[in-house]
Amino acid sequence: MGKTKQEEDVMDRTKLFPWHARTKDECFVELGLNSDLLRTGLSTAEAQKRLETYGPNKLTEKEKTTLLQRIWAQVANVLVGILAVVAIVAAVKAATAKSSEDRVTNLIEVGLICFVITVNTTIGIVQEGSAEKAADALKAMLSSDALVIRDGKDVKIPADEIVPGDVVKLSLGDRVPADLRMCEVSNLAALEAALTGEAVPIDKTVDPIETGADPSQTPLGDRHNMCFSATLISSGAALGVAVATGDDTEIGTINALVNKVEKKKTNVLEQIDTVSKWLAVFIAITALATWNVAFFITDESGMDALSTALVCAVAMIPEGLEAIVTMTYAWAVSNMAKQNAIIRALPAVETLGSVTTICSDKTGTLTKNEMTLTAFVTSDKRYRFDVDASERKPTNFKVDNGFLSTRADPSKYMKASEVIKKGPSAQRKTLRGKKSSFGFGITQSMHPTNEDEVAQAPNATSQEDSPAAFSDVTGESPDSVFLRKALGGGILCSKCSLGENGGRKGEIGNPTELSILRAAYFGDVDVSAVKDSAPVIAEVPFSSEYKFMATVHAPVEQNDGVDYNDKLIAHVKGAPDRMIPLCKYQAKNGSFKEEDLEPCDKDYWIEQIAILSSHGLRVLALTRGALDKDAVKPGEQLGPEFVQERGEPWLTIVGLCAIMDPPRPECVDAIKIAHGAGVRLTIVGLCAIMDPPRPECVDAIKIAHGAGVRVAMITGDHKDTALAIGGMLGLVDKQHSEAITGPELDAMTDEELQVAAPKYNVFARASPQNKIRIVKALQSIGEVCGMTGDGVNDAPALKAADMGVAMGKEGTDVAREASEMILADDNFATIVSAVREGRVVWDDLRKVLLVNTPINNAQGMSVLFGLLLGLSEAPLSAIQVLYCNLICAVTLGFVCAVEPAEDGIMDQPPRRVGKRLIGRFLLLRIAIGTIALVACTVGSVFWTDDMGYSLEETRSQALNTLSFGAIGVTMSARFARKSAFHQRTFVGNPIAWWSYAIMAILQVFITYTPGLNDAIFTMDAMDGKQWGIVVLFMFVVLIVMEAEKSIRGYITDRQYYEEDWDDDDAIEPDTTPLPKEVTRFGKNELAH
Repeated sequence: MGKTKQEEDVMDRTKLFPWHARTKDECFVELGLNSDLLRTGLSTAEAQKRLETYGPNKLTEKEKTTLLQRIWAQVANVLVGILAVVAIVAAVKAATAKSSEDRVTNLIEVGLICFVITVNTTIGIVQEGSAEKAADALKAMLSSDALVIRDGKDVKIPADEIVPGDVVKLSLGDRVPADLRMCEVSNLAALEAALTGEAVPIDKTVDPIETGADPSQTPLGDRHNMCFSATLISSGAALGVAVATGDDTEIGTINALVNKVEKKKTNVLEQIDTVSKWLAVFIAITALATWNVAFFITDESGMDALSTALVCAVAMIPEGLEAIVTMTYAWAVSNMAKQNAIIRALPAVETLGSVTTICSDKTGTLTKNEMTLTAFVTSDKRYRFDVDASERKPTNFKVDNGFLSTRADPSKYMKASEVIKKGPSAQRKTLRGKKSSFGFGITQSMHPTNEDEVAQAPNATSQEDSPAAFSDVTGESPDSVFLRKALGGGILCSKCSLGENGGRKGEIGNPTELSILRAAYFGDVDVSAVKDSAPVIAEVPFSSEYKFMATVHAPVEQNDGVDYNDKLIAHVKGAPDRMIPLCKYQAKNGSFKEEDLEPCDKDYWIEQIAILSSHGLRVLALTRGALDKDAVKPGEQLGPEFVQERGEPWLTIVGLCAIMDPPRPECVDAIKIAHGAGVRLTIVGLCAIMDPPRPECVDAIKIAHGAGVRVAMITGDHKDTALAIGGMLGLVDKQHSEAITGPELDAMTDEELQVAAPKYNVFARASPQNKIRIVKALQSIGEVCGMTGDGVNDAPALKAADMGVAMGKEGTDVAREASEMILADDNFATIVSAVREGRVVWDDLRKVLLVNTPINNAQGMSVLFGLLLGLSEAPLSAIQVLYCNLICAVTLGFVCAVEPAEDGIMDQPPRRVGKRLIGRFLLLRIAIGTIALVACTVGSVFWTDDMGYSLEETRSQALNTLSFGAIGVTMSARFARKSAFHQRTFVGNPIAWWSYAIMAILQVFITYTPGLNDAIFTMDAMDGKQWGIVVLFMFVVLIVMEAEKSIRGYITDRQYYEEDWDDDDAIEPDTTPLPKEVTRFGKNELAH
């Protein structure tokens, strides 16, 4: 039943209406609902009417390709057509044959041809089987049923029956069945990571969102009065009215994008199609010439001449080429899987070899995704922690007073307060006023006493500026006794639990706090023993309002020393801006013996925070204080006033923890910040914490740069933090010294972005919507782009990229199904390994062509030139050439398909876009190989014919000379420029010698097996003289191929297989405009 124009107008208006920017009453009016809707819901009749208007609440499926369509796609080409014609002629000859021997031979020929076509078709269909399942993965995310109000009653209905205007009830654990405008909420929070990228639950409200002139530009993540289809309720309950269903939902928009982005055929597949067409023309010309020679020169009948011509055609058709190309891909896929790179579509392997730019996420891909304490700063020492520590020992901490002791270059002339304000420890907000996920973020300005003087000169050091100068001792390591006391506050003032062996598996708690526990653990501190020795007597739980947490414990000598036996110990861990202004003392070098307590030097600590912040680190302060025994009661729930309102300074600062968290734009939490009053503490030190780069990624990026592949980092982190990590990874250099932010990208036109995209290696504060624009910008200037992603909203960018790379551990099913490659370990280094394998595939495919094409050509040309030069019968039968085609492709072709990489493959730039698979150089080598094989094969036939051998014996001679000559071609083809007359021929590829052996055994088998040799292959046994001719000509072919290689190497004097003397035009850049659905996601989700 078609929709009326009025109904279509209603649907369009409903889809575009800014629900998030209107009050719920305005939304009711727009939907044509009564004001008492929340009590009565829709009536059954009204719901049915709306269902007819809007349709069912389900995603439209893309039309799927049927099996018959897939089969036709595999067989609808000229080469298969020629094979089919040959099969038909052979069948006719079998039906009209006068002798049973001819009938059997022709039927076997028909069977072999049908077998070849069937095998190639099956391989192609299986290869496509896993190509596209992203839409199915999206459907799997949808809710199956929902609780709605109908006719004033709660009713559970199938989710596909929900219509706009339905009142939906949500509670903990529900999957949202449609896009809902929230009307009533009770502590409701929804996990929207898969859709918006927000890694933490989003608190929901009912008030309209304040927007600019265009409400549609408000990002989905900022529409906190909306719940979106397929997201999950993590807490609370609510009532919401459905405003969009099916394809009109935001998940439906992504479904449309996924279905709209068509995958491009890879360069190799396009070129193989082109080669096949030219080959078909060449085969047709050769077959026609053969027919003319057979009919007019050798006086064969028309049918026999046709049969001979078709033998020539069959000989030249590369029946096994598609199979061996698939084998090449499959072998590479197998190798990459061993390195944690899972390829979903075989031809995608080839694309990796031409990638020029890799755009990678930071967290977990370039970094460990594990918050790690980097440095612990006390009043007179800096302790550097080995972020790659795997063994538990105190020497993982070392005194290094030069480590992070001066500000990073851009901040040397800035005021300390400005550096802190711009650093990662500062609390930032998103456009909707939500705070970042770093709960201990600094919200208050921090000003030294003489701020203008504290700002560092270019060559100044923090030690010189500070009255508490560091000692000169560097390289010493503290013992575990010291670390237990110094970091004890971070251990005791925490509800976190470490994971297995100090890792992430099984860990519980805030990553920032866990980093302190992990550092203590790898410093050989018994974390569990520390906690067990001093149970919590009372606590002040953490709150974003006052930005700290406090716990009270009985004194323990191993934790606190002997000076506090008649006291209680309060440990307070929090944001430095709340702790430092209120500390009375500082613990000298982390020691809190009474004689080591000294007045808190506020200016010193502020400068340390500025230094650490300038390097992109987050900072956490550890403080402590002593209380009278009766100050608190066991189990007492304390409020912030316990710390803030004690009337006099009483706490000591132990140190600062500098933390560098890799927050994605998705990981921003909606927490309101209130300002609390100050507390007097004793500061022990500062903890510097970061998510460190993976050490293997630093090396991988160097390899990528050496290979001419540019690496760009896309992160939701702040600009300074992103630049700091980029510098550690080697992404920041003179040419790419700055970072650009997502909001800056949003303000650019497509033309401006085309200029900016190659200029920056670091993209900070970027949203998933920026990714697809970056991809299109790079493709429009001719770049071959790889893109990583893990969320549902990354799927369009992954599909649009030349090589979409999804995360295997942290990613969503939708992202994985939209990608060509999945990283099982979420590690960037795996991508670089895959790029190397992609280059190997290209080289190996060319080597396969260098082997298979001369063999195929030589089979047909041997028939033509044999007849042309005076032979009365074709030197090869149809069965012989079919056999030779398949066996040579499977054995000798496979040798080259699995040939390891040659030296220097990652020292060359990426393969030029549009580079021909068969360029002038390779075409020359194919021609030389063809001429050598034809000359040796035809020459051996004339030689044995002159020696008086029979037709069957000369055909044995021709087939064996050709087959063993093909081994000579293969030996040479394994090495593009280096000589095969070297020990490298015997090592590196054990499959080569197994293949040679199998080939030789099969040749001997068909040559000497009675019945098989004469009845099927029309051959006869060979004597020693004939085998001598075979061996001679095999070495002749090898020498000819190697002579060409040596001459070319001498002329070009190149170290490695680089250019083909090709002047191919590059493939036209991809200038396809962005799908309009992208704009529905809004602008960047995060502000500066």
